[in-house]
Amino acid sequence: MNAADDKTIVREYFNSTGFDRWKRIYGDGEVNKVQLDIRNGHQQTVDTVIGWLKADNNLAELSICDAGCGVGSLSIPLATEGAKVYASDISEKMVTEGKERALQTLGNNDNPTFAVQDLESLSGSYHTVICLDVLIHYPQEKADEMISHLCSLAQSRIIISFAPKTCALALLKKIGSFFPGPSKTTRAYLHREADVLQILQKNGFSVQRKSMTKTRFYFSRILEATRG
Repeated sequence: MNAADDKTIVREYFNSTGFDRWKRIYGDGEVNKVQLDIRNGHQQTVDTVIGWLKADNNLAELSICDAGCGVGSLSIPLATEGAKVYASDISEKMVTEGKERALQTLGNNDNPTFAVQDLESLSGSYHTVICLDVLIHYPQEKADEMISHLCSLAQSRIIISFAPKTCALALLKKIGSFFPGPSKTTRAYLHREADVLQILQKNGFSVQRKSMTKTRFYFSRILEATRG
């Protein structure tokens, strides 16, 4: 199946059954054990990125693009810290939920700014571009194109996460245990870290910080790369 079909599947999934499922995962309501594990893993990834940005002591001065923002799990905390955040997602339902959560947290505010956009149509220039837990939905060739486009938007830094392709994770995926049972989402693509590093370097970025989030059912390599 080609990349265009993957994008259609992702959009339709997160505007239908996937929205209800992931809204629960990204919330604080009752979920099953697998969903709770994924919730905790995703939150660890978000916390890692926020920790990196806060450690630099200039978060309030930054413009940030959160590409694939979901329900605002990262965008809202960053805006709370004073960063100017542009948040986008391919799913209209996710964006609507993100706006509602931002309203509850920050009141009637234009920060974050939310928009329904697929990643390829993003434009503008931002100090930092962030894309978390999006690449898992796309094969390597499409992921390379996405990373290159995100790099073109970043003045200084890009932060991305992906499910790393290792022998152990490939085996888990092969036997159907990566997202088991009722928590199964769209196809999960694993990416070799070497391939991701190569495309970052090709676009003039070098990795400064790395982290790995690993729970029972959630695996995410996080890379921060800066220009030059």
